[in-house]
Amino acid sequence: MRVVAAMSGGVDSAVAAARAVDAGHEVTGVHLALSRNPASYRSGARGCCTIEDSNDARRAADVIGIPFYVWDMSDRFHEDVVEDFMDEYAAGRTPNPCLRCNEKIKFAAVLDRALALGFDAVATGHYARLRTGADGLVELHRATDAGKDQSYVLGVLDQEQLRHSLFPLGDTPKTEVRAEAAARGLLVADKPDSHDICFVADGDNAGWLRERLGDRAPNHGGDIVDDATGEVLGRHQGTYGYTIGQRKGLRIGRPAADGRPRFVLDIEPVTATVRVGPRERLAVRHLRGIRPRWCGTVPTELDGPGVTVQLRAHGEEHRARVSVHGPREERSVEVELHDPAYGIAPGQAVVVYDGTRVVGSATIASTDRVPA
Repeated sequence: MRVVAAMSGGVDSAVAAARAVDAGHEVTGVHLALSRNPASYRSGARGCCTIEDSNDARRAADVIGIPFYVWDMSDRFHEDVVEDFMDEYAAGRTPNPCLRCNEKIKFAAVLDRALALGFDAVATGHYARLRTGADGLVELHRATDAGKDQSYVLGVLDQEQLRHSLFPLGDTPKTEVRAEAAARGLLVADKPDSHDICFVADGDNAGWLRERLGDRAPNHGGDIVDDATGEVLGRHQGTYGYTIGQRKGLRIGRPAADGRPRFVLDIEPVTATVRVGPRERLAVRHLRGIRPRWCGTVPTELDGPGVTVQLRAHGEEHRARVSVHGPREERSVEVELHDPAYGIAPGQAVVVYDGTRVVGSATIASTDRVPA
């Protein structure tokens, strides 16, 4: 099988490419150029897409002994991921750009190009497992290493994409992957994992958004309001600097009357208002998802001891009952949580599991809070 190995420059993708070679595939390494201006790449940045990473990926391909190319995906990445990130925050929602990148770039644009060039599959260093079910469909499952499981950010993949995907690391703990990289002579064996959003080098999302949105956003300044009393507690420089559930960085000048910390409860871009209150006001029992994507057969209702949802990339699982409504073009997903979840924001993804199997995902459009 002819395989494109997506090589980010990290240890995981390098070992995944090497394992694809060991499995007998004809492998070509590909690094994605995601910046429109290569000079903007920063040495030592905390993301996963710097010029250093491109060089590390090339050196790893040389050690493995495979051809290596750089594919320019900068325009698609800017439009589908970066612009989407800015638009969502400006609208008061909290997006997951890594999930969007998997959906729009790595398993859409890259896979489409790979298939057009005669390749059969794309291999990545994601920690997740693929199995063939009794019905012949390819199933996406959680990784063996629960601490590194990345099935959440892959919950946007459909059956066609899964059939052309390889995740060689799904059955291996991260410590073993690093040891294997060292044994193979890969210089990235001890390279730190990437964190944060790759296009926000210093991890300061609010500062990055403020610099780029600035005054063109209609909500570049407004009030921070106590949700219970309506009292104005402070001012903010843009609602895009906040997310529901946030506690730190609120810049409220005085403590609450009860002495307890306040959290962001609601974000209202139209009135440029950020509402804050106690943590118990964040409790959610029901949420509605839109634009669902299914890894296999579209369900109508899921309930039972193994049915859970995950609401953040590294969040806990919540037992739930999930139902799907509406015609194909307007389907929505209703999720009833058996136990409340806290700090759930519109724009995040809800990923549905049945045991370890990923059923699908949707974008959270609204939540219903537990009455005070």
